[in-house]
Amino acid sequence: MGLFTQLVTLPLAPVRGVGWVVRAVTEAAEQEYYDTRPVLQALKELEEELTSGRIDQETFDRREDELLDRLEEIKRFQEGREP
Repeated sequence: MGLFTQLVTLPLAPVRGVGWVVRAVTEAAEQEYYDTRPVLQALKELEEELTSGRIDQETFDRREDELLDRLEEIKRFQEGREP
């Protein structure tokens, strides 16, 4: 941008700043939501609960399916964002 363009669009600077903040917050939220580490940790803890007898096989199977579905959702999202 040239100096003239910067001067003419100066009143829009706050709007551009808000847009940047919204994009940054959205990106950070997506990174946290689509992080596989908490799901993998939950799978590990779920298996520990089963082996220790705190949950039965039916509960394990149901919760494991939910977590594996979540991992599949994350995988699809990550594949869709790659160039």
